[in-house]
Amino acid sequence: MSSEKKEPATRYCYHCRTHHPVEEMKLLVTKTGSRWRCIKSIEAVKRSREERDAYGKQVSAANQAEASGRARMLNKIQQGR
Repeated sequence: MSSEKKEPATRYCYHCRTHHPVEEMKLLVTKTGSRWRCIKSIEAVKRSREERDAYGKQVSAANQAEASGRARMLNKIQQGR
């Protein structure tokens, strides 16, 4: 038996709240410690305010859709009792 730990192929981006391939991620040092963030979100910060707002709305819509889907699934499970 090997006791080697394999590195995960993806990392969780605290900004997007999704998993991305490790090649698309950067480890950043924040006030609360080190966190992984995708390069796409880091580059979005360098754009104009309008482009940043559009990117933020896109990420928010994706997060909201995911949360709604989870809520629907939970609701279905609870109604099945």
